[in-house]
Amino acid sequence: MKLILGSGSPRRLELLAQLGLTPDAIRPPDIDETPLKAELPRPYCARMAREKAQAVPAGAGEVVLSADTTVALGRRILGKPVDAGEAEGFLRLMSGRRHKVITAVAVTCEGRLWERDVVTTVQMKRLSEAEIAGYVASGDWQGKAGGYGIQGPAGALIPWISGSFTAVVGLPLAETAALLQAAGLPIWKDAT
Repeated sequence: MKLILGSGSPRRLELLAQLGLTPDAIRPPDIDETPLKAELPRPYCARMAREKAQAVPAGAGEVVLSADTTVALGRRILGKPVDAGEAEGFLRLMSGRRHKVITAVAVTCEGRLWERDVVTTVQMKRLSEAEIAGYVASGDWQGKAGGYGIQGPAGALIPWISGSFTAVVGLPLAETAALLQAAGLPIWKDAT
């Protein structure tokens, strides 16, 4: 079996490596990621992961893994900021508050679909203007849902989480391993 990563995220590639997996190919799908009118964050995230996996061309014996990470503040979806101003706005909204990070994972193989989503609660400390400006100036917010990456400098802004750290980074490892195994891709290789 071959593993196809349906994502261009370097973080997902690094997380797969923690499972000892290297994709045989990387095929980021090109889909419309616009939320539907009144779509809530969790169903939106699950739909994105599913649509990404189904949009990746795959042949016989190819297991496609796709995921989507969404930051939710109440019913509001905080996607990837388009510019530094939007990143600042997101950080101000989350400052001193808890928010949810949802990561949905979808695996397809020969017409079958396996999927899971993981919700993690994240507490962001109350941010000063200097912290917001400094983080935005770092550029680390670019290409990240909610405008931050917990595994980088923004980790200093997050005193507490409840749930999966790897899901906040972009791929919940326990759930991903279970889905890949369900699709027939061995994770743990016998050393003998």
